Amino acid sequence: MTYRSAVLSTPTSTLPFRCRIDSHPSQPNLLFAPPRPKFNTTNIILPSSVAADSAKWRNMVSIFQGFLTGGRGNDVESLKVELYETIEPLERGAEATPEDQQRVDKIARKLEAMNSVKEPLNSDLLNGKWELLYTTSQSILQTQRPKFLRPNGKIYQAIDTDTLRAQNIETWPFYNQATANLVPLNSRRVAVKFDFFKIASLIPIKSSGGGRGQLEITYLDEDLRISRGNRGNLFILKMVDPSYRVPL
Repeated sequence: MTYRSAVLSTPTSTLPFRCRIDSHPSQPNLLFAPPRPKFNTTNIILPSSVAADSAKWRNMVSIFQGFLTGGRGNDVESLKVELYETIEPLERGAEATPEDQQRVDKIARKLEAMNSVKEPLNSDLLNGKWELLYTTSQSILQTQRPKFLRPNGKIYQAIDTDTLRAQNIETWPFYNQATANLVPLNSRRVAVKFDFFKIASLIPIKSSGGGRGQLEITYLDEDLRISRGNRGNLFILKMVDPSYRVPL
């Protein structure tokens, strides 16, 4: 892709001690003085106030170390769990109330703020087949139809950044497909231009050029992708097959 890209004292020597010859025998020579006796401090009981202060500082150091090393990662994982638990009963968004949508959007925005993949179109994590877990797009959910006429099976979206191709795949009951060319607008956003549709995975229909839109990848990791369309729709997907590639 066109966006691929890739980042890292003068010693001062001093003597380990000061050697001083002392001509006065009444003063001990520190160089040859016997070692100081060692005291066992393991059984020393500190005053309660000192012990409390020590415990407080240890806790503060522990919290600080956790923030530097694993705190952020733990926050991301806990948010992902919360997101999955929130969308699980919503039937891909078809049963979401306005309050449900607001809650999902709030969690998604928290994850987007912690996104570590700043240029997703340059990342191999984007390649593969993703399952749609949740969306606010009515053109996908078709909630105005009776339930048996909606796409009730799993829905997938595949992306191939090497060929700049995308593919949408419906399963039960219609098995429709659509393929599109992706035109990068920046390292996060693409224009989507559909070129072929397949009815029941069998009947190919060439696009008249009307199927267009934009998609921005706002969060990406090994198993979760959050995207937003140019009409404000939210898409949440999980990785199911990183080896899958979109057919040309």
